[in-house]
Amino acid sequence: MSEIRVAVAGASGRMGQEVVKLLHREEGMTLVSGISRSAVGQDVGEVAGIGKLGVTFTGSVEEAIAKDRPDVLVDFTTPHAVRRHAEIALEAGVRPVIGTSGLSREDLRELDALCQDKGIGAIVAPNFAIGAVLMMVFAAKASKYLPHVEIIELHHDKKLDAPSGTAVKTAELIADVRSEFRQGHPEEKETMEGARGAYYNGFRIHSVRLPGIVAHQEVLFGGPGQLLTIRHDSMNRESFMPGVKLAIEKVMELDHLVYGLENILDL
Repeated sequence: MSEIRVAVAGASGRMGQEVVKLLHREEGMTLVSGISRSAVGQDVGEVAGIGKLGVTFTGSVEEAIAKDRPDVLVDFTTPHAVRRHAEIALEAGVRPVIGTSGLSREDLRELDALCQDKGIGAIVAPNFAIGAVLMMVFAAKASKYLPHVEIIELHHDKKLDAPSGTAVKTAELIADVRSEFRQGHPEEKETMEGARGAYYNGFRIHSVRLPGIVAHQEVLFGGPGQLLTIRHDSMNRESFMPGVKLAIEKVMELDHLVYGLENILDL
C-alpha cells in the first residue's frame, strides 16, 4: 500500500495533537494537513510540541481537501461540526475516521448511504482505546447472564456531550442481547431530578464530569449475592492512538461505514 495521506480536523486540540504525533512517528502514513480555525498559519508540529513539520494549519475542511488532497480525514472536533465535515470529505472522495461523538443513528445511516454511493469507507468509533472496546464487548456478553446492569462513565469537565459516545455504544450493545425490562423498585421515585441517571432500555447511565479525569467507564452487573464490575481507564490520550492507527489503515479497504472499532477487530 502506498503512503496514506492524512488530514486532521481539530489538530490543535488535545486529541488532535496526539494524532499529529502518531502520524509523525508512524511509517506508511503522512500528515498533510492540520485543520483549526484558532491556529491558522501556525506550524502543526510546533503547536503539538514536536517541532516544526512544515505543515501549517488551514481553517476549514474544504480548504484542506482542496489544497492537500488527503486520502483520510481524522476528525476530533465538536458534535455540531462532525456530520458536515464527514459529508464534505465523502463528497470529495476522502475517507473519514471519526472520533467525535454526536452522530445520531439517522446520521450514520445517511453517511453510510453516501459511502456506498461513492464506493469508499468511513469509520465512526465512540472509543479508540482497544481496552475500552473489549470492555464494551465483554459487557454485552455479561448482560446475557446478569441482566441487571448500570453504566457509570467519567470524563473531563470540558466534554460537551453526556452521556459519552462510549456509554451509548455500550448500552446499544447490551440492548442487542438483553430483553428490555425496567430495573429497580416499581414504585421508585427520584426525590431530586436526575438522581437515577439517564434511562435506556430499562437500565441507567450515569455521567460524571470533573477536572483531572481523562476517560473512564465501569459497567456494574448485579445478581443474587454478587456484583460483577467491568471497568476501563484511559490514563492519557496516547491510549487511543493504536486504535486510530488501525482505523486509518482499515478505512482504506472499506466501501461502507463501520460504527464501532469492535467491527474491525478480530474479536
